[in-house]
Amino acid sequence: MIIEKLDAILDLVEKPARYIGMEMHSVIKPDNEVNVRFAFAFPDTYEVGMSHLGLHILYQLINKEAGLQCERVFAPWPDMEAVMRSADIPLYTLESYRPLSEMDVVGFTLQYELSYTNILNMLELGGIPVLSADRGNHDPVVIAGGPCAFNPEPLADIIDLFVIGEGEEVTLELLRLYESMKPNFDRNAFLKQAAQIEGIYVPSFYQVRYNEDGTLAAFEPLEPGVPAKIRKRLMKDLNQSYFPDKFIVPFIDTVHDRAMVELFRGCTRGCRFCQAGMIYRPIRERSADEVVRLSETLLSTTGYEELSLTSLSTLDHSEIRPTIEALSKLNEDAKIGLSLPSLRLDSFSVEVLKEIQKVRKTGLTFAPEAGSQRMRDIINKNVDEQDLTETMRQIFELGWDKVKLYFMIGLPFETMEDVDGIAGLGDLVTYVHKRVSSVHKSKGLSVTVSASCFVPKPFTPFQWEPQDSLEQFKEKQRYLKQRITNKKIKFSYHDAETSRVEAVFARGDRRISKGLIEAWKNGARFDGWNDYFSYERWTEAFEKTGIDMDFYATRKRSYSELLPWDHIDAGVDKHFLVAENENAKSGTTTQDCRDGCIGCGVNVCWGGLC
Repeated sequence: MIIEKLDAILDLVEKPARYIGMEMHSVIKPDNEVNVRFAFAFPDTYEVGMSHLGLHILYQLINKEAGLQCERVFAPWPDMEAVMRSADIPLYTLESYRPLSEMDVVGFTLQYELSYTNILNMLELGGIPVLSADRGNHDPVVIAGGPCAFNPEPLADIIDLFVIGEGEEVTLELLRLYESMKPNFDRNAFLKQAAQIEGIYVPSFYQVRYNEDGTLAAFEPLEPGVPAKIRKRLMKDLNQSYFPDKFIVPFIDTVHDRAMVELFRGCTRGCRFCQAGMIYRPIRERSADEVVRLSETLLSTTGYEELSLTSLSTLDHSEIRPTIEALSKLNEDAKIGLSLPSLRLDSFSVEVLKEIQKVRKTGLTFAPEAGSQRMRDIINKNVDEQDLTETMRQIFELGWDKVKLYFMIGLPFETMEDVDGIAGLGDLVTYVHKRVSSVHKSKGLSVTVSASCFVPKPFTPFQWEPQDSLEQFKEKQRYLKQRITNKKIKFSYHDAETSRVEAVFARGDRRISKGLIEAWKNGARFDGWNDYFSYERWTEAFEKTGIDMDFYATRKRSYSELLPWDHIDAGVDKHFLVAENENAKSGTTTQDCRDGCIGCGVNVCWGGLC
């Protein structure tokens, strides 16, 4: 029994609570009540996975259904992997302690490209063949969804089927289909039936042909009746869609140790680098009354002392002011903190902060994204230096003294003058604080300036643009380190090598899987963690398997080129993305969708929802 072996090894590993389950609100059904076992597989640590809202939604949704059991499995940290292999313990789920190989369906969420090696490792540790072609009728069906599934091709040889879009309805449809076919299960017959469900992509039913120069020549269905283009799934009404009234409460701290309520899906801002802002269109809101009701319920069932309102742009909710006022009043006596994702640089953010600080001051994060106005117009950020100055003045007057500013370097059409503007904005913030503190009593200031490396993503206007070379990234990072001398500013930046590998997978095709498997065989694990990422291991793996990283990461692509994800319908029209890329070149901004339809294609394709 796995549980008996665990008793002998858990004192040998860091944070054994990652591996025991049994938390409050976890669900364990009797065997005679379960027809289909689904493992929600998160390819990172327990602490990261348990902070993911999508896990909590699907977990409770599936478990409220008769005959279905959702269980959880996370990537074991290297110390746990070592003792599991030594003790011959397969990777298991936290609910029933069954090996992954005994699940009916194993579903991975694809949140980040650098988690892909963990997927291979979890399959192998769980006793499941890594390649889809090697699985038989007695092996689990391996599925995947999430934002990275919008370019599924790098995992096409590994995943049996992909869920494109939002998963609440389609996951239940898949599990009920499996349930109906389980008595005489035939894998190929199941995949053929699944491919008829909207939003399901079965890679083995399609073939890819390449041109002599390595670009794609054609993408063709092999099976009659499968769609030539796979249309994403969409939840049309959030007020009617499922949201849990309780979360599993971990025994240990997690990355986001708080209750979370989703305000809305989609975004109308139209930042040209942002994949989420494109693939989650159109915008769909949850009403203020429903948000308050869910918040009150979750806080009472979990005991959390902080509530986060999640979305891509929280303050864009049409009822955000009454929502914040109601929650502040509700939480004032209980001293429940209210946190929001990165804030807009405008006066409305400050008005909301006045409500939030009545209970507790939480950290403030703003995302100017670029240092110069020219660059902010290119990316369609639609904020200016005056917005930053005025917002900083007001928050300092309200008593905040810790601010984080997020930027990107390596954006298309960027110059060193644009990079210099990042340091300039950091200095501006400290100058504004100095002026405020000369009038108002103020504590010492702490400013964090963070610069990530741009990665071109599918279904964005910048999907055709090249990524900076490693030398260009490092030159800009060195320059900023030298330029930021203000002691009140802490400068941090993202590792350029990880961003390069990320770009290879973000814009990769089916051939990339060979390099992925090679890197994994050579020890690649937890590539999103600096302590475990090895760029040398990746370059060796790609070189051995004949993959040119520059071909995928730093090559500019033409509008006429067939892209590896062109068979996926994310709702946004390709002509719109081309037009937005051309607008970027001229620095022409595009208005917010809320101010009038900009013709992205979603309004037509999804029946005028936006």
